[in-house]
Amino acid sequence: MKTSRSEKYIVLVDQHNDLVKFAHYLERIVPLKYEEHNVVVDLLKYKDMDLSKLLVLLKLSNYHRSTKHSFVIVNDAMNIDDIPEEMIVVPTLDEAGDIVEMEEIERDLGL
Repeated sequence: MKTSRSEKYIVLVDQHNDLVKFAHYLERIVPLKYEEHNVVVDLLKYKDMDLSKLLVLLKLSNYHRSTKHSFVIVNDAMNIDDIPEEMIVVPTLDEAGDIVEMEEIERDLGL
């Protein structure tokens, strides 16, 4: 896994080609190392992403968001109508940063 840091979030990138294994790895590592950070998961390389593949991250997304931190997935292959409401998927890293900033403001305002 490749990581990079921004002022407001951590970007996690799968360096292999197995989304299921990556999701299981994230389920272990995110609560241990990144629980106090906003997390952006870069899945842009997965051009064949569909709902069944996306759902492997649902449990982690729900958990991390329950800790009052952002969990944003970046992928441009998904149809927006297929994405469950409880998950945030955006097509670019810039948009992921915007989402994190908006959610930080909402949390600061107590919304």
